[in-house]
Amino acid sequence: MTGDDLSVFNETEQLVIDLADAMANTPSNISDELYERLSQKFSPEQLLQLGGQIAFENYRARLNRVFDVPSDRLYAPESETTSPN
Repeated sequence: MTGDDLSVFNETEQLVIDLADAMANTPSNISDELYERLSQKFSPEQLLQLGGQIAFENYRARLNRVFDVPSDRLYAPESETTSPN
């Protein structure tokens, strides 16, 4: 998977990625069109929880970058974890 290849994600996952991308932008404005698509999949309570979690992860990522906190290496792309034959 390349950096922009979202084909491995289903429609709902791609929608959540769209929300996360919009929330990471400055300013973090969510378009009416995106909110409408989200509202078709998630209840208001689910959207609140999802938005809160995305905001928290964005906060953590920015804080880590400010203080140069390195990766814990819990994730590696499949190509890095696959043993050669």
